Amino acid sequence: MEDCCRGSLLSHLPFLLLLFQLPTGGSAEEFVVIGSSDPIVAVLGENITLPCRVFPAMSVENMELRWFRSKFSEAVFIYQNQQEQREEQLAQYTGRTSLVKDLLTQGEAAVCIHNVQAFDNGLYTCFFRKGNFYEEANLELKVAGVGSAPQVHITGPEEDGVRVVCMASGWFPKPQVQWRAVSGGKFLTFSETQAQDAEGLFTMEATLVVRDSSSGNVTCSVLNPILGQEKGVAIFIPEPFFPRSSPWKPAFMVILTVLMLLLLGAAFYIKREHTAKHREIQEWEKLRRDKVEDQLTKEEALKARGKRRTGAMVGQCGSWCGGQADSSALGLEQVAEEDQEDGGGRGGSTGLEMNSKQILTGGNRFTWLIGGRRSSRPVSCFEFFLGVFYCCSMAADISFSLL
Repeated sequence: MEDCCRGSLLSHLPFLLLLFQLPTGGSAEEFVVIGSSDPIVAVLGENITLPCRVFPAMSVENMELRWFRSKFSEAVFIYQNQQEQREEQLAQYTGRTSLVKDLLTQGEAAVCIHNVQAFDNGLYTCFFRKGNFYEEANLELKVAGVGSAPQVHITGPEEDGVRVVCMASGWFPKPQVQWRAVSGGKFLTFSETQAQDAEGLFTMEATLVVRDSSSGNVTCSVLNPILGQEKGVAIFIPEPFFPRSSPWKPAFMVILTVLMLLLLGAAFYIKREHTAKHREIQEWEKLRRDKVEDQLTKEEALKARGKRRTGAMVGQCGSWCGGQADSSALGLEQVAEEDQEDGGGRGGSTGLEMNSKQILTGGNRFTWLIGGRRSSRPVSCFEFFLGVFYCCSMAADISFSLL
């Protein structure tokens, strides 16, 4: 007897736990709403029910029952005052939902969705209210659909193989595409594209490049991950479809590699020569600039020295013309004596005789050394001015030569 009581208590343990969840001090009208703990799977185009129940069990005929999506206002179905209310119902569920009333008196209610579509996939909430008290529970609906069988065809050669394309449409959710060889091994490298139509169904396209001519048959399979249903199609690829390998291809690759190495070597050599040439030009420009600077320095020094010499010459000529010059600086020698004329006379001497002429200016006697000999004969005014012009011409020539 004691064991029977213990077994009875264990069997009612889940219900006892739910009772503990009820608010303390509540009335008899308080309850808990229980939904399905596992996702509900629905197939495209079929009908599905979303059930909910209250605990403790009581009649829900006079309650407000509501099923909605993410928002309270997005109503899928509303039951109030013992009849269906369509004012807040979403347009896509109008005419597609109904209430299962068979177990309302036992505390169970379910809404039936007819002709399930891809957009029905997702979360739902069932809401029960009695008076001022209400509770709710969440449900998950997983929609799945198997589309058309894949279509496989050869589109032509690709690089060193054959390109094969597999297409399938009308699947939900996104299916898994696989390529297999005759041996059962999977091809892991292939490209895949997907698209969804206005109803939310997927169209898949998978492209495979088969490079092994001994592969023979290849199979494209499409799998629905929720239902576990798969559709596949095999295609045979004849060996002549594969491009033949040319014997010149390896030789061409070797030649291409050698040419690339030669181009790289030539580029390196040209760059090195250009760098050396550029460095040589820079050094030549530096030497030229140094030479020009040295030449300018020498010219400036010569100009400065010429200016000093010209100033000294002009001063000496001015002193000589005024009769105040020093006879040693100007090449003039003042003599106090008169030379004896040569017995042979002037006309009898051959060659150029050394003569000197005496210039009388301001009462001073000067001897101008024209030759090696001196003469005390007074010079004329013409000879005097000729000497002045000679001195000035020498000074001008020296100045122009230095410029």
